[in-house]
Amino acid sequence: MTTLDPDTLPSISDAATHPIDITRRPRHGFGATLRSPIGIAATVTLLTLVFFAIFGPVLWGETAGQADLTKLSAKPSAEHLLGTDAGGRDVLARVLTATRLSLTSALMATAIAVSVGVVAGLLPIVAPRRIANAVNGVIGVALAFPALLLAIVVSIMFGAGLVGVSLAIGLAMAPSYARLTQTLGASVAGRDFVAAARILGAGRTRILVKHILPNVRDPLIVNASIGAGTALVAATGLSFLGLGVQAPRYDWGRMLGESLNSIYVNPAASLGLCAAIVLAGVTFALTGEALARALGVHRPSGRRKRRPSSAGSEGSAVPQPQRVVDDAVLSVRGLTVQAPQAEGWTTLVDGVSFDVGRGEIVGIVGESGSGKSLTCMAVACLLEQPLSVSASSIRFDDTELAVDGHSGAAPRGKEVAAQLGTRMALVFQDPSTSLNPSIHVGTQVAEIGELHGGLSRKEARRRAIDRLGSVRIPDPERRAGQYPHEFSGGMRQRAMLAMGLMGEPALIIADEPTTALDVTVQREVLSLLHEVNQERGTAVMFVSHDISLVSSFCTRVLVMYRGSLVEDLTAADLAAGRAQHPYTRALAASVPHMDSEPGSEFATIHEGAVFDDDPAQGAS
Repeated sequence: MTTLDPDTLPSISDAATHPIDITRRPRHGFGATLRSPIGIAATVTLLTLVFFAIFGPVLWGETAGQADLTKLSAKPSAEHLLGTDAGGRDVLARVLTATRLSLTSALMATAIAVSVGVVAGLLPIVAPRRIANAVNGVIGVALAFPALLLAIVVSIMFGAGLVGVSLAIGLAMAPSYARLTQTLGASVAGRDFVAAARILGAGRTRILVKHILPNVRDPLIVNASIGAGTALVAATGLSFLGLGVQAPRYDWGRMLGESLNSIYVNPAASLGLCAAIVLAGVTFALTGEALARALGVHRPSGRRKRRPSSAGSEGSAVPQPQRVVDDAVLSVRGLTVQAPQAEGWTTLVDGVSFDVGRGEIVGIVGESGSGKSLTCMAVACLLEQPLSVSASSIRFDDTELAVDGHSGAAPRGKEVAAQLGTRMALVFQDPSTSLNPSIHVGTQVAEIGELHGGLSRKEARRRAIDRLGSVRIPDPERRAGQYPHEFSGGMRQRAMLAMGLMGEPALIIADEPTTALDVTVQREVLSLLHEVNQERGTAVMFVSHDISLVSSFCTRVLVMYRGSLVEDLTAADLAAGRAQHPYTRALAASVPHMDSEPGSEFATIHEGAVFDDDPAQGAS
C-alpha cells in the first residue's frame, strides 16, 4: 500500500495569517433581555440617571444655590439629608443638580473617544501603506502611556473646563477604541463575504462602509456603553484635581474635592457623592452587559521580511501545463504563493500551470494543505499580505491579471475589477460566512448590478429577485428581504450562486461548496452548477476532497500534491483507474467502495510515503 507522510506536506493554515474572529454569544433579543434581572436592573438605574440629569437642575437647582450661613458644614438632618457644605448649601440638592453636568462630560468624552478611535482604527484599511503604518505607530505609542496620565497632559494643553476635560479624556481613551476597531475590522475583513465583495469589484471605501462597519457596530456599542463609566470616573478625577469644571459651575468631582475639607465634620457629603458616582458607574456597566446579551456580543512583531523574487524572472523557464486548451477562459502559468516564516519564505503553491477551457468543468483534488484553495484565491486576486503571489501569466477571459510578474492582492484598475466582478463568480466552502450577516440577502445579491451593471438600486433589486428565483429559492421576493441567518445552508449557497449570476460569468470557482451540506442539498447545488454550465456555457472550477464526487461531476481533474500540480487527466481516465501518478492512484484507492469484501481493510495513505514522478509507484 502506498503511504504518505503528512508531516512533509506544507500547512497552509499555519503559514497564512488569520485575523482574530469576533466572538459572539447567542442573541437574547431586546425583549427577553429587558425581562431578565440584568435588563430590569439596567433599565431602572438608567431611567433614574436620565430623570436626575434632565430634571435635577429644574427641581433642585434653586435649592442647591441657596446658602444658609447659620448651618455651615452641618450634619445630616431631616431638612438636609446629606447635610450642608462649607457654604451652607444643601449637599443632596447639589448632588442631584450636578448629575447633568457630570454625565454630560462623560458622554461627550465617550463620543469623542469612539469617533476618533473608529476613524483611526479603520483608516489603515483604506489608506496607503505608509499612512497606515504611521497611524498604527501612533496608536501603539499612545497605548504605551497610562490613559489617566495622558488625559492630564492633554487637559493641561486644552485648558480647564467642561470642553477641555471632555477632549482630554476622549483623546486619551481613543487609542484603545482604535485598537479594538482594528481587531474587529481585521476579523471581518477576513470573512468570505468581504472576499466576495472584492471579487465583485467593490472599492475599499464601499467595503468599509457597507460590509465592515455594520459588523463591528454592535461590539463597539457595547464597549462604548461600558467605557462611559470609565470616562465618568476619569472626568470626576480631573475635576477633583481642579482641571475640570470651574466655578461657579460644579460637578461631582469638584464637589468631592470641596467636601474633603469637612470630611471629619460631615462625612455624609463625601459618602453621598461616592454613592452617586458608583451608581452611575454600575448603571453604565449594567447597560453594557444588557446590550451584550441582547446583541449577542461577547466582550472580549518582528521586522518585515523581504518578498521573494517573482516567478517568471529573466532567465527562468516558464512552466507549461500538462494539457494546453485552445479556447481557454483561464490560463495560468507559473503561479507561486509563498508565506513568510521565522527564517525566509515557505512555498505553498509551487509554479502551478493549467488551462480551463470555456464551458469546461474542471475539478481540483488533493488533501488539505495541497494548495487547492490558495490556487483559486490567487487566481481571483484575493490573497493579501503577508502572502506573496507571483506568476508569469494569469489570463482570464482575454484579460491579463498578472502585472510585471506579480498577481497583486487586488485587481488592477476599474476595468479589471469590472471584468472579475461580472465574468468570474465564487462560491465558498462555508455558506455561513459567505454572506454579510448584517445586510439583507437581496441587497447583497443586487450589489454587482449597482457596481458594474449601471442599474439603479430599484432595478438591481428587481434583477436580484429574478436571480434568486432562477436558483430555485422559493418566494424570492420575500426571501430577498431576509438576513442570511434566516436561510438554510443550501439556500445560502444558492444565494451566492445567484450573486454570481447577476453578471454573465464565464467562470465559476466553487471552493468545496458542498462540504458543509448534507447529501440531499449537495445534489441540489451540484445540479444547479451543472445547469448553469449547460445552459450558459459557464466554465466551472470545482475544488473538493472527494475524488469520487469530482470524477462523476467534472470532465477533467487536476491533482495537487504538496503545492504542485502532479497530474491532469480526464474524469473518465480517473474513474477507469488509468491515473499515472502514484499519488493520484493512492487517492483513488483510499475511497471506500460499497462492493468491498466484509472485514477487509480500507486502503489508506500511511505515514512515511514519499511520492515522486515514478509511475511505478502506486497504492495497494
